[in-house]
Amino acid sequence: MNALILAAGLGTRLKPLTDSMPKALVAVNNKPLIRHLIERLINDGFDNVVVNVHHFAQQIIDYIHINNQFGINIKISDESEMLLDTGGAIKKAASLFNDNQPLLVHNVDIFHNVNLKDFYIKNAFKADAILLVSDRVTSRYLLFDEDNKLVGWTNLNTGEVKSPFQKVKDNPAAFYRFAFSGIHIFSQDLIKLMDDYPKRFSIIDFYLNACQKYSIMAVVKPNLKLLDVGKIDSLRIAEDFIC
Repeated sequence: MNALILAAGLGTRLKPLTDSMPKALVAVNNKPLIRHLIERLINDGFDNVVVNVHHFAQQIIDYIHINNQFGINIKISDESEMLLDTGGAIKKAASLFNDNQPLLVHNVDIFHNVNLKDFYIKNAFKADAILLVSDRVTSRYLLFDEDNKLVGWTNLNTGEVKSPFQKVKDNPAAFYRFAFSGIHIFSQDLIKLMDDYPKRFSIIDFYLNACQKYSIMAVVKPNLKLLDVGKIDSLRIAEDFIC
C-alpha cells in the first residue's frame, strides 16, 4: 500500500525548535515525529512510502538513510528549491510511486486513533478522493451534502465561502460542516487534472475545483481522537496522547 508523508513544512509554530531542525525530526517521547508515523504505517501494512522535504531537507534524508529506510521502500520528493504546498506536493510525489494505486496522504505532525489499514482498505476505491473529517470545533470547515460529497468550504470568522455550486454560496448553513484531519486518500486518476495547475497550490483548492465533476467524499470516524502537534505546548500533550 502507498503512503505519502507531508513533511516539508517550515514548522513556524514550533519555533525555536525548528530554527535548527525540520518539524519532522522534533521529538515526542524521545522519538521524532516522522519515526512515529513511519512505524505506524509499517505496522498497518504500508510498504511503499514517499516523504516530501523542504525545510532542513538533508536532515530528514540523512535520518531515513541512517535507519536503512526502516526496512521498506522509502523515496524522497525533494522540494528544497521551492515549497509546493499540499497540492503541489502530491502532484510532484505521485510520479515516484510505481503503480496506479491510491495514495494515503498523511501530515507528519498528526497523532490519532485511526487504524490506517482499515481506513485505506475500506475506502480507497470508493471515490476519487476520501477525506477523513471530524466534528471538532474550528473556524474553517469543509462543506458536504447529505451523501457526504464535498460541495464547498467556509471560514466562519470571515464569512467567506468557496464552492463551484451557487446553492452552496447562497446558503452554506444548509450543508454539513466538518473539519479536515490532514489524512486523506487520493486516487492517482486525479493526477492528470493537476497538469494545468502551477507547481505550488493547495490540495483543498484543488478538491473544491474538482468536486463538481469528481467524487470527493467525507468519512466521519466515530470517537475520532486527533492531535495536531503543531505548537510547542502540544508536544507535552502528545506525550500523554500516545501512551
